[in-house]
This record gives sequence, C-alpha cells and structure tokens, in this order.
Amino acid sequence: MTPAEIEEVVRKVLAEQKQAEPDVDKVALKTIATLLTSFGIEEDDRLELRADFLHLRKWRKSVEQTQTFAFKAAITVIVTGILGALWMGLKVAIGK
Repeated sequence: MTPAEIEEVVRKVLAEQKQAEPDVDKVALKTIATLLTSFGIEEDDRLELRADFLHLRKWRKSVEQTQTFAFKAAITVIVTGILGALWMGLKVAIGK
C-alpha cells in the first residue's frame, strides 16, 4: 500500500468513528433513561431526584459530623475520668 492509500483508510476510519459517537451517546442516554424508569424514576423528575440526592448527602455529612463529635466527647469523658481518679489517688496518698 502506498502512503496515500493508508492515509485514505485512516481518514475513512476516523470519519466512521465520528459518525458513531452521537449514536453511542444516544444509546447511552436511552439506556440510562430506561434504567431510571425501571426504578420508578421518570425523566421529568430529574430536579426532584437531584434534590433528593442533595438531601441524602447533607444527611450523610451531618451523621458523620455527629459521629465525630460523639467520639471526641467520649474520649474527653474517659480522659477526664482517668485524670480525676489519679487526682483523688494523689490526694489520698498525700493525706496519709
């Protein structure tokens, strides 16, 4: 094959790929829409679905934050209890 023929084949393949891309996009969109519809989510409910996901994200973050605060509070209580026991032990030892 000559370089010109190779170049022509490459151009044809690239042109076919460019034509196929919109078809792939259409198929992907149709597949996603079908999947969402099978779960009971209509295409018109996109804004509501987005709002639901935003609400779930906020809920998850607040639960994570609460867990962090609870862990810190538990550590503080444990450390305070240990220090209090040491202080009382020290007072008893000094008092004797």
